[in-house]
Amino acid sequence: MFRYVLKRALRARPWALPVAPALQQPQPWLSCHKPSMRQFGYATPRTDDMLFNENDDTIYALSSGAGKAGIAVIRISGPGSLSVYKALCPTKPPPKPRYAGVRTLLDPASANLPNGNILDSDSLILYFPGPKTVTGEDVLELHVHGGSATIKAVLAAIPKCSTTGKVRYAEPGEFTRRAFLNGRLDLAQVESLGDTLDAVTEQQRRVAVQGNSGVLGKTYERWREELLLARGEIEALIDFSEDQHFDESPTELLTNVRRLVEGILHSINMHKLGSQKSELLRNGIRIALLGPPNAGKSSLMNQIVGREASIVSSEAGTTRDVIEANLDIRGYLCSFADTAGIRTESTRSIANHDGDSSPVIGAIEQEGIRRARQKAMDSDIVIVLASVEAVKGGGHQISYDVETLKLAAAAQQCLVAVNKSDVVERETLEPLIQGFKRSALGSVQGLQGAEPLTISCKAAATAAAGLTDPGGVHTLTERLVQSFSELTSLPGDMHHLLGVTERQNQLLFECQMHLEGFMTEAQACGAGREPDVVLAAEHLRLAANRLACITGRGDSGDVEEVLGVIFEK
Repeated sequence: MFRYVLKRALRARPWALPVAPALQQPQPWLSCHKPSMRQFGYATPRTDDMLFNENDDTIYALSSGAGKAGIAVIRISGPGSLSVYKALCPTKPPPKPRYAGVRTLLDPASANLPNGNILDSDSLILYFPGPKTVTGEDVLELHVHGGSATIKAVLAAIPKCSTTGKVRYAEPGEFTRRAFLNGRLDLAQVESLGDTLDAVTEQQRRVAVQGNSGVLGKTYERWREELLLARGEIEALIDFSEDQHFDESPTELLTNVRRLVEGILHSINMHKLGSQKSELLRNGIRIALLGPPNAGKSSLMNQIVGREASIVSSEAGTTRDVIEANLDIRGYLCSFADTAGIRTESTRSIANHDGDSSPVIGAIEQEGIRRARQKAMDSDIVIVLASVEAVKGGGHQISYDVETLKLAAAAQQCLVAVNKSDVVERETLEPLIQGFKRSALGSVQGLQGAEPLTISCKAAATAAAGLTDPGGVHTLTERLVQSFSELTSLPGDMHHLLGVTERQNQLLFECQMHLEGFMTEAQACGAGREPDVVLAAEHLRLAANRLACITGRGDSGDVEEVLGVIFEK
């Protein structure tokens, strides 16, 4: 690789000195004695054409939440941080780096007067000299009393401080941007920082922690460097094959690179799987409640969410549109959808026990049924309800709809529940459940082994306090949590993959396409034709650029375009 870079540089500069003979000797592919990619600038963040170019300015901002609080934190970053401290506390030496000190903050305009204007007494001050700070620069933190007037007074005094450079209020995301430009964070960690701030559930917090570990950024950077080294060897073969002797033929070289690419492709597939699972945790798991009219879908939803989100009535077709509610169940963000009751021929033949003709389904209810079907197909989990109903002339049977069972079987996860279990005794209910399993579940592909849960929304709503599981709704919730875990779990050594975001997943997909294009050329030798090494090298270049866009490092022209959007989050 070193030979390739040096020769290309010399060819671009004909006035340079001749290459030493030792450097003209071909090197083995991917030699263990290669120079670091950082020596050639590949892993250094670009700082030109950035949105914030005034990196010599000292910036400040309120880092804690706005509003009245016990303590407010004001952060100052830049070369003038220590000068700001000396202007606010002229009579006291700076505290020991990384140790807290109590100081009285004075207005810089009157700091040298006997009765100077005190901005805040007993403030806690911390000074962090760069580069091992959150931004990579000198950082000063002022922990002041959190009253609105105190915060305004201190913020107004900071730009009055005498420093060698400009002191200004920070732009949105500028502290994070400086951390990126100074190598303290990569773009993957920046995205995780945004996830940390947006997290409202325990699982979302865990996802953000995994992404902030830095493992993903290091992995993508390692892949990029490996692809650049491989591409360098291929392009050296292209440029110098006529006047230099190479130990490997184009076919042998592509075969060696192909082994590397195969490993990266396998890893990309695992990262894409992690992205799918992390999106469920970030955006919420979608759950649809399906069943025939009056099966108790709205009652069940109200019991789960703990409020009257849906109207409950004995009138068939009460729910005409999809009603959604979000809640946190054991740390998982969930989106429940109560749908219109689905009436089909199978529903009428079973549920219409009185022998009367079925009521006409109007246009509005038909649209509600169509939306219910669509919601089921878009959901991650489907809960399909049946119900115990009285039959004319005596006795009971379970009412269900075949279409809803088939929709549930097609979902990633499904639960089958039989509502209104309170209308019959347990001795009567058990044979009904067994018959339902044989005749209904046994006839639907994917549900033959399903074990239906028996619940009673009425019993849950009217139960006295102190009962552990009134109506069996808590048991159904436990089964839901088990389904959540199955949808989102990864092996212990792959937990960091939960930090893969949708943006990273899209770039990984593009990288995968280019690597598969390289594989097509690399495998051409086995198909009886000479591989196109020029096209193969181009595929590696494009794949490496996609990886550079993930971390924000390297010489990719697209990196700057995404910085503004990411940092402002």
